[in-house]
Amino acid sequence: MGKIISVTNQKGGVGKTTTCVNLASYVANSGKKVLLIDMDPQGNACSSFGVEIEKGQASVYEVLIGEATIKQASYPSVQKNLDVVPSNVDLSGAEVDLVYVENREKVLKEALKEIEDAYDFIFIDCPPSLGLLTVNALTATNTIIIPIQCEYFALVGLGQLMNTVRLIKKHLNPDIEIEGVLLTMKDNRSNLVSQVSEEIKKYFGTKVYNTYIPRNVRLAESPSHGKPILLYDNKSKGAFAYKSLAEEFLSKQ
Repeated sequence: MGKIISVTNQKGGVGKTTTCVNLASYVANSGKKVLLIDMDPQGNACSSFGVEIEKGQASVYEVLIGEATIKQASYPSVQKNLDVVPSNVDLSGAEVDLVYVENREKVLKEALKEIEDAYDFIFIDCPPSLGLLTVNALTATNTIIIPIQCEYFALVGLGQLMNTVRLIKKHLNPDIEIEGVLLTMKDNRSNLVSQVSEEIKKYFGTKVYNTYIPRNVRLAESPSHGKPILLYDNKSKGAFAYKSLAEEFLSKQ
């Protein structure tokens, strides 16, 4: 049975999708069979793997409203060993569509039962909010990875996320745990960055990855080319960082 990992933070711009895409890419490159589910209506994770669906093709939206199975909505990507369940703008209406559905928080969990044995790891890219889409992801997941940008405001709202996780654990998914906390966009020249890093380590302890992700132009460029950093520029600082993260991630499995 594949391990299901949600990459989540309700604050936007923290490197959540970048982390989900590039960690999944390097894990797949190690020989593991990986599925990435794009639960963000912006669809940036799927386009980062060159997966663009046409009208009439199934996406995660059709899965959630019961018009397609997860297998029907899975597509091969530019990365070997990695399939993608894409999203599109229709997904932004899913929260309304699911309002009257029984056990609406567990729709994704039920859908995943069809394919969970086909993959070693299933990564879910959550939207930057704590709405029904994120609740579906957290209910279906075994563990979560929390990317946190190394700045003061990154700490604001973290309590809200942890409270949501506690509520999910209490009412919907008693087995959910924190896989790890990742420091992103780190600039070691800043004293504030060091202070914020120390605060995060005090709060999460050994859950904080030793690997951190630096600011890197090539990382920002790669999605526009429809490739993860491994296939776009595997000699860049960002590539080395995510390769290191994948090795650290896999060493703990």
